[in-house]
Amino acid sequence: MTLEESIQLAVEGNGAKLYDIVSLKENDNNIYRIYITAPEGVSLDKCAEISRQISPLLDIHEPMNGKYHLEVSSPGIERKLKKTNHFISSVGEKVKIKDFDKNVIEGELVKADENEIVVKTAHGEEQITYDEISSASTYFEW
Repeated sequence: MTLEESIQLAVEGNGAKLYDIVSLKENDNNIYRIYITAPEGVSLDKCAEISRQISPLLDIHEPMNGKYHLEVSSPGIERKLKKTNHFISSVGEKVKIKDFDKNVIEGELVKADENEIVVKTAHGEEQITYDEISSASTYFEW
């Protein structure tokens, strides 16, 4: 079983879903960030409980060389979309998609499956396959 699979089991055991795992460096600190989602929302207590359960796994299977900080949080209302299931779970939300030619498509994500997405823009619907997407994120109009 991989470390990600072990983390996923711990997250799901707490009634949440694993959204993403990111390793990064901020202000000379290594951070191992685990994003989770839950149908009822993500509370601070849920993050703390999952963090307590994951921490021993990371002691055995160190995710980063040397010192790091573990963070467990919600991906937020405006979040990056990387995986197929990110798109599928975001149907109905506003998205901003950039393709490799630097074109930007903004609108409502109306469909997402294993092969492509459909975004409803001011000019109609645009079909985009995943291999055409350079970056994607949800956004919220305040």
